Amino acid sequence: MRIGFIGSGNIGSTVARLAVDHGHEVVLSNSRGPETLRELVDTLGPRATAALPAEAAAAGDLVVVTIPLKAYRTVPVAELEGKVVVDTNNYYPGRDGRFPELDDGSTTSSELLAAHLPGSHVVKAFNTIQFSELASQGQPPGTPGRRALPIAGDDEAAKAVVTALIDEFGYDVVDAGPLHEGGRFEPGTPPYGVRLEADALRATLAAT
Repeated sequence: MRIGFIGSGNIGSTVARLAVDHGHEVVLSNSRGPETLRELVDTLGPRATAALPAEAAAAGDLVVVTIPLKAYRTVPVAELEGKVVVDTNNYYPGRDGRFPELDDGSTTSSELLAAHLPGSHVVKAFNTIQFSELASQGQPPGTPGRRALPIAGDDEAAKAVVTALIDEFGYDVVDAGPLHEGGRFEPGTPPYGVRLEADALRATLAAT
């Protein structure tokens, strides 16, 4: 599978490394231009290339959006039509400014992205784990105490694709339900940033 990246910071580069290590190709992009990604591409090896955001979006069979929430309107739209889009974003008012519709709970950060990408299948994932932990805590399926990560999305087929990828990376997956339910594992909620195995994560989500 070829995975495109809109944003190549800590989480993006970590997911890219895991993808390359599991045999996938990656096309990286950021807001500063492909030339600024040369060192990262060299580190990742021959399965990695750098491109402009629209090119990365067009190239990916699956595309990971991993940029500050405040920049979500810069995400290419036409190039992501019909594609699975993984949203790793979190809402941090100190960084992103205030979004009244998020503050009052009428929508969630991933739903904002989904509204911007009406033809895409957005799945919220990878937002509850620090990049260093994502890089180091993966374990084979069936390992006792294997860490679980939550996802949310409105398209079951898209969630199945993302679930398979996360499992490949070494983590169990707990489906929290439709995309709106992603609000239950955003910053400030009990599941956020906590290492939990699958049953404990389900229980924590149910109580949130």
